[in-house]
Amino acid sequence: MLANCQAIFESKEIHTMGDRCTQPYSHLEQLLIWRLLKRISQGLRALLYILLIGSLGIGIFLLYLKSHPLPSPDLHLTTQIYDDQGRLINYATQGKPHETIHISQVPKYVLHATLAAEDRTFYQHSGFSLHGIIRAAWVNLKSGQIVQGASTITQQLARNLYLTHDRTWARKLKEAIFTIQLELHYPKHKILEMYLNHIYYGHGSYGIQQAAQLYFHKPTKQLSLAESAFLAGLPRGPEYYSPYHHFKHAKKRQERILELMVKNKMISSSQATQAKKEKIKVFPSIQTQSHYTKAHYFRDYIIQTATSKYGLDEDMVRHGGLKIYTTLSTELQTQAEQAITKHLNDLDDLQGALIAVNPHTGHIKAMVGGNDYQKSPYNRVFAHRQPGSSFKPIVYLSALKNGFTSLTKIFSRPTSFIYDGGVYQPSNFHHQYLDRPITMREAIARSDNIYAVSTLFQVGIEQVIDLARQLGIQSKLNATPSLALGSYTVTPFEMAQVYSTFASGGIYHPLTGILKITDAQGNVLIEEQPITKRIIPSGHAYVLTQLMTSVFEPTGTAHRVRQIFNRPAAGKTGSTDWDSWLSGYTPDLTTTVWVGYDRGKKLPTEKTRIAQYIWATFMKQATSKQASRIFPIPADVKGVYVDPETGYLATPRCPHTHLEYFVKGTEPVITCPLHPTITPNTNEESSIWTKIWNWFRNES
Repeated sequence: MLANCQAIFESKEIHTMGDRCTQPYSHLEQLLIWRLLKRISQGLRALLYILLIGSLGIGIFLLYLKSHPLPSPDLHLTTQIYDDQGRLINYATQGKPHETIHISQVPKYVLHATLAAEDRTFYQHSGFSLHGIIRAAWVNLKSGQIVQGASTITQQLARNLYLTHDRTWARKLKEAIFTIQLELHYPKHKILEMYLNHIYYGHGSYGIQQAAQLYFHKPTKQLSLAESAFLAGLPRGPEYYSPYHHFKHAKKRQERILELMVKNKMISSSQATQAKKEKIKVFPSIQTQSHYTKAHYFRDYIIQTATSKYGLDEDMVRHGGLKIYTTLSTELQTQAEQAITKHLNDLDDLQGALIAVNPHTGHIKAMVGGNDYQKSPYNRVFAHRQPGSSFKPIVYLSALKNGFTSLTKIFSRPTSFIYDGGVYQPSNFHHQYLDRPITMREAIARSDNIYAVSTLFQVGIEQVIDLARQLGIQSKLNATPSLALGSYTVTPFEMAQVYSTFASGGIYHPLTGILKITDAQGNVLIEEQPITKRIIPSGHAYVLTQLMTSVFEPTGTAHRVRQIFNRPAAGKTGSTDWDSWLSGYTPDLTTTVWVGYDRGKKLPTEKTRIAQYIWATFMKQATSKQASRIFPIPADVKGVYVDPETGYLATPRCPHTHLEYFVKGTEPVITCPLHPTITPNTNEESSIWTKIWNWFRNES
C-alpha cells in the first residue's frame, strides 16, 4: 500500500499523511491554482516590462534634461516706488549691486554652518531629501494644502533662480524639474556656491558676500565662526530673524545652528561655546543707492505692508520688478525730513518721528522714523511709547457723547479716587492746580489731570477703551484710572489715525501708503479700495476740535507753536518722563510728532518742547501753498456767546464773553444771572443796544 501511495505521490496525484494515503486537491482546485500561478507570472512579466520601459523613459527624460539648457535665472529685478504724482522716489532694495564669490574664498565655517542650517545631507542626496519629503508630505496632508516643503539647498536654489515662492502644486512640479536639472548640470560644490551667491539674507542683501558687508562691514573671508552661524540662520526667515528688528530671534537661531554643527561633528563643543559667547556687532544699514532714493523709513513701511497686509512674497516685492504707487508727497516728505533734522540734528542721540496724513482720505503724505536712517533704520512711527496727555481727547470725546459740554466744570485740586479697593491719586504737572472749578476747555488747554481722571470715572473706563479701539488704537489698553493720562503705550501711527478721524469730522479712513501695485508687465496686482466709516457724530467731532484749538492759545500747553505757525489748528500735547508728543491738525492735514530717546533715557524738561517746534516748522511749510480756511461747522452744531465765569448765556453787561460751540440741544438757554440784561424801563439807548446784542448772538 505504501509503495502504491509513494508512486502516486511522486506522480503528484496524492499526498501522504501519516501512514495513510490522501488526495487533498480536486481537479477543479488544481485548475484554479494553476491559473493563479499563471496570472502571477504574467503580472511579474508585466511589472518587469513596466520597470524596463519606465527606466528607459526616466533615462530618456534625464538625458533630455541634461541636454536641455536651464532657463536664464531671475536676476532680481529692482522694484520701483513712486510718489503720489507718479514720480520715482525710491527702490525696494538698498546696498551695493549683487556681488558673487568663488567657493574657494568662502570660509569652511560658512559652508558648514549653511549645511547644518539648511541641508545636512546635501552631499548624500541627488537634489531631494527623502526624510524631508516624508515630513513635508505628512504636514501637507494634515493641513489639506501645501504649507511646508522639503527645501534642500538645490531646491531652494531652483526656486530662487527660476520660480516664485507660491505654495502651489504646479510650482512644486516645476521646482522638482529645475532641481533635477541643476543636479545634472552642476557638481555639488558649484550648486553650493550658486546658493551662497543668490540666497536672500534680508534687507536687500543677496548672497553671503553682500550680507557680510551689510551686517558686519567685512568680506566673507573674514567672518568668524559666530558670524558665519549668525548669517547662516537668516535665509530661513529674513524678516523674522532680521538683525535690525528681531536680534534676539537671530541670536537664538545662531545658537541652534552651532549646536547642529557640533551634532554633525563640524566643530567641537568648546568652539560652539566660545562662539555663543562672542558678541555679535551688527552695523547700521548704510544707504548707497542713487540720487533717486528718498523716504527710507517710508520705503521700509511700504515693503512691510506689501508683504504683511497684501500677502506678497518679500523677495518678489524687493526684486520682482514691481511698480508700487504710493500716497507719499515728495514735497511734504522733504519738508518733514528737514523739520526733524533742523531740531534734532545736534542733540546727541535724541530721536523723533513724524507722520502726516490727509484726513479726508487716510493717505500718508509724509513719514520720518528717526533723525538719521543711516545710523538707525528702526522706524519709530511704529514704536510703542506712552502718549501722555495726547490720549485725553479720546476721554473727552467719550464725555461729549455722554452729555458733557465744553462748559462742564470739575474742581481742579488734589483729589483721591477710590478704585478697585484702593486709592488712586493723580497729580498735575509740577503739582499746579487752579483750585477752582474749571471747564473742559480749560482742562484741555492746561492739560489738567484731575479733570481727565474724574471724567474717565464718570463716563466709564471700558467705554473709553471701546472708543479708542473704534478710532484705530490696537495696542494693549488696561482698564485702570491711569488710562486717562496716557500711561499705556501706543504708536505715532495709531495716534495719527485717531487725530485724522477727529480732523475728518468723525469719519474713519484707515491710514494707507499704497495706491496700486503692478508687476513687471504692468498687470495690476493690488489696488487699494477706499474705506470710510463714521465713528463720531459730526457735531461731537467739531466741538472737540474747537476745544483743542485752545491748546495753541496763550494759556495752552502748545502756545509756542504760534511763534511759527498761525493758521487755524487744533491739537493736543503729551508728555511723560521719557516722551514728548504733539498731535494736531488743520482742516486738511493731520500730523503727529514724537520726540524721545530709544533706550529709556529720561527727557529733560527743556527738550519736551522740541516736538512742538518740529510740528510747527513742518506744518508751516506743508500748508504754505494751501488756502487758509477754518474748520467747517456742521449742521448739528450751534455757537452761542457765553459768560465763561458762570457758564450761562452772555448778556451785554457781561464783562467777558466767549463764543462757544455745542451740539444742538446741549447749549445753555438761561442768561447770565450775575449780569442781567437792562430792562425795557431804562433809557431807549440801552434798549436798542440790547436788541442789537441779542440779534448778533442769535445769528452766531
